[in-house]
Amino acid sequence: MRVLPCADSGLLVELDDLDQVRALHAALEADPPDGVTDFVPAARTLLLRLDPAAADAAGIEQAVRSVRPGEVSTQDSELLRIPVVYDGADLEEVAMLTGLTECEVVEEHTGTEWTVAFGGFAPGFGYLTGGSPRLEVPRRAESRTRVPVGAVGLAGTFSGVYPRESPGGWQLIGRTELRMWDVDRDPPALLRPGVRVRFEEAE
Repeated sequence: MRVLPCADSGLLVELDDLDQVRALHAALEADPPDGVTDFVPAARTLLLRLDPAAADAAGIEQAVRSVRPGEVSTQDSELLRIPVVYDGADLEEVAMLTGLTECEVVEEHTGTEWTVAFGGFAPGFGYLTGGSPRLEVPRRAESRTRVPVGAVGLAGTFSGVYPRESPGGWQLIGRTELRMWDVDRDPPALLRPGVRVRFEEAE
């Protein structure tokens, strides 16, 4: 673990892998140190945003280092169901890469509960983990310049939903009409760290 100052009011905790990030995040969120206003997890880091007027950075660092994270449980967290039309441009490619049929790709994607590990790339984009290991596929060799809003994709061990039209290199297997990001909603993002996700095939 490395703990580094970040800008004027933050601490960045560097860890070895995503499992350690999730465990530390869960432990700190359950009992946050005084002066911490927010946690921002990523693949190998956890950013602690501090209240400059109330936070003791040295004391918070000591509190972070003293944490002994336990096993992460998401059993009581929010469950979001996402209806998906599985007609993505890369569905056939994903089937070929995994050795599955297209129907089996859909079954694997809908048959496992996913969890949002962290957000990034664009507002409302959540990196979902916990899916079937049979769906692990590389990013596309060449990114698309335009991926439509609502596109559902796979990359490595992650799944995700594009919250807006943007460039992207994930393997697209379907699409949803559910809006992942809406500034007029509270909170704006549906896919927030810790939220559980079930993909369901739309009829």
